Amino acid sequence: MDAAVYHGEGDIRVEEVPDPEIEEPTDAIVRITHTAVCGSDLWFYRGERDYPTPGRVGHEPMGVVEAVGDDVTHLRPGDRVLSPFAISCGECEFCRKGLYTSCVEDEGWGGEHDGAQGEKVRAPYADGTLVRIPERYADDEDVLESLLPLTDVMCTGHHAAVSAGVEAGDTAIVVGDGAVGLCGVLAAKRLGAERIVAMGHHENRLEIAEEFGATETVAARGEAAIERARELTYGGANHVLECVGAESSMDTAFAVARPGGTVGFVGVPMGVDEAAFLDDAFGKNVALRGGVAPVRQYIDDLMADVLQGTLDPSPIFTKTVDLDGVPEGYRAMDERDAVKVMVKV
Repeated sequence: MDAAVYHGEGDIRVEEVPDPEIEEPTDAIVRITHTAVCGSDLWFYRGERDYPTPGRVGHEPMGVVEAVGDDVTHLRPGDRVLSPFAISCGECEFCRKGLYTSCVEDEGWGGEHDGAQGEKVRAPYADGTLVRIPERYADDEDVLESLLPLTDVMCTGHHAAVSAGVEAGDTAIVVGDGAVGLCGVLAAKRLGAERIVAMGHHENRLEIAEEFGATETVAARGEAAIERARELTYGGANHVLECVGAESSMDTAFAVARPGGTVGFVGVPMGVDEAAFLDDAFGKNVALRGGVAPVRQYIDDLMADVLQGTLDPSPIFTKTVDLDGVPEGYRAMDERDAVKVMVKV
């Protein structure tokens, strides 16, 4: 079968790899129909994070079950499924309390394992990891495209909003206009925020933020952006969603947080070395909560909203490619020509 493989900085190739097979009785084989390129994929693509070379890529799978191991009880061949970016057994201490990303099995998609940007994957711990899409929606393309962000970015944006403590009537600031930041706007709106200020650098992305419920946007940079956000919120917000992970975005998040507020952070912390923002956190008694999003904890509730038509994160996909187009998808995201790339296999 064909799959996308990382061969070094800026080098993604679609090449032939062995077909996956059932190896453990808890496995399933899934034929991928939809997947995506993630902003976090750009870290290794740019050579800024270590990654197996060569290594399979992609961690946002959606597809159809082709085979199941003898111990799989919740799925059968023909089921349409999606999967969180983290594989989870569903039975350990951490899975039982909803912290699926800390599963003791410590497995994920890509690298030395099957990657979602390919024709098929072997899904370990299928009962704990894969989420079945109701049969009536299994071939509804619009619904499937709306559900695909739940494999990662929609649940990650939701984790930022939950971690920041957003509730009905609140004012929230979202730092970052990538796919996660835009989904953070959607999540804050879903949780009832009355005012949502979206901060970013790209007018076209901030237009999507407004579609998603942002009441104000800030497109300035540096101190000018901080001053504008503080002005709009009369001194800062009690609930700030940090959706980038860079040192500068963390600095911004704490600078625009109101004393006694909370920053919910979900951006992968790459290049955060000095952590000067902790001075702000200490001086203003601002809490920091968040981390890697336990997608499996959120996915059922968010899926219910998608299926009833009250949640649609699909506008984050501004470019669609086929499997052979995956290298172009990486280039487009790396050069900011696309917010997020959907791959139809």
